[in-house]
Amino acid sequence: MRSPVVLLLLGVVAGACMDATIKYLAQTNHVLVVALGRYGFGALFSFAYYLRAGSPRIAAATWRAHALRGAIIACSGSGFFWSFTVLPLAEAITFSFVGLLLIPFVARFMLGERLRAASLVAGALGFVGVVIAAQGAPSADQSPLHSLGVAAVLASAALFAVAMALMRERAQLDGAAIMGLLSSLMPGLFLLAPTVILSPPPHLGDWPIFLLMGLFAAGFMYFLARAYAGAEAQQLAPIHYTELIWASLIGYYLFAETPRPQLLLGAVLIVAAGVYAAYDERRPRARRVA
Repeated sequence: MRSPVVLLLLGVVAGACMDATIKYLAQTNHVLVVALGRYGFGALFSFAYYLRAGSPRIAAATWRAHALRGAIIACSGSGFFWSFTVLPLAEAITFSFVGLLLIPFVARFMLGERLRAASLVAGALGFVGVVIAAQGAPSADQSPLHSLGVAAVLASAALFAVAMALMRERAQLDGAAIMGLLSSLMPGLFLLAPTVILSPPPHLGDWPIFLLMGLFAAGFMYFLARAYAGAEAQQLAPIHYTELIWASLIGYYLFAETPRPQLLLGAVLIVAAGVYAAYDERRPRARRVA
């Protein structure tokens, strides 16, 4: 079995690619349509893996648990996706890292996980990187909806922390196949009615991008479920910071969003936090082998 850190890193890369497709689609489609497409097509690809895994039984208690998590994800995702319409990709992801800083504390409160000093150090190092990367943002005159975009990201980040703690709890019980399927299916079900009522239909010419978004979404949830089933939430949280690197590269090449020098400097610290978290993961395992 691969290291949880490696699995999560693969998931983060898939998530950055998914965010890029969301930003692209949100330019010509209502954000609710994009959100429904993300979870709907994600569920479609996840269902294929679910069948390949032998269609494991989903108990009634599992449906109930994922209903709560699905509602949280639907609200978190919608606010986050809307922020892409008013913020650069890398900037939206930078502010979303507030949710990662909350994960160790949410995991302690909800799951009883012990707060390790190494996890707090890695999180603090990542926090410094995020603060530096966020410097030099445009003024309110340059971007009138900028503050609303930031508020949407911060609200979604708080909900994200709760959703990730719940993922840690369910991943050990349900496995990657069920987690991947229900993590997309349940939010999609919650978004179905509001999307049909409030939004215009999608642009049919964008259907290949919707499919690509679903493929990235399925990979994102699969790798996250595998990673969080094998390690504590606080141990993995700093790895998410590397998404800023991939988002900066994608934003530059696809959306002509030039990374600020502060963003690049912050990325160095964020990578350092991820490397430190990976090293911290190996130490307990090395002691058990010895």
